[in-house]
Amino acid sequence: MNLPEQRAAPEALVAFAKQQIQEVLNHVNHIEFIMICSSDGFELASVSKRYQFHSSKLAAVSSSILAMVSAFLSEINLIGCQSITLDAENGKAVLTAVPCTKHPMLIVTLSSKEVLLGQLLYHLKEASQAIIQQDQS
Repeated sequence: MNLPEQRAAPEALVAFAKQQIQEVLNHVNHIEFIMICSSDGFELASVSKRYQFHSSKLAAVSSSILAMVSAFLSEINLIGCQSITLDAENGKAVLTAVPCTKHPMLIVTLSSKEVLLGQLLYHLKEASQAIIQQDQS
């Protein structure tokens, strides 16, 4: 088995992860787009209500941002970066780590500024935990 095959998440896990992000989209108002991507920056699945983004570029940049923030947190002795929230005038972006042992992933969520951030973070944490649990089985 070559290296890309070892790192590729199984189709069943990707389908499960897509189901989880669809649940987040269904339960939290004002989300525009959610994508799950591999930790090395490749889109695995996405769901949206109305907007389409350049998901391959978004996946690559998001994984790089998470890696840079993780390095920064390491320098200031904070461990286990779980999420990053970017708050702009016209919306929010949340990058959520899914630290699966076998197939680490990242959830990228884009929303309008009206989103209830606490509700969004709660549902993203639930989705992340469910994906981690599925990856372990």
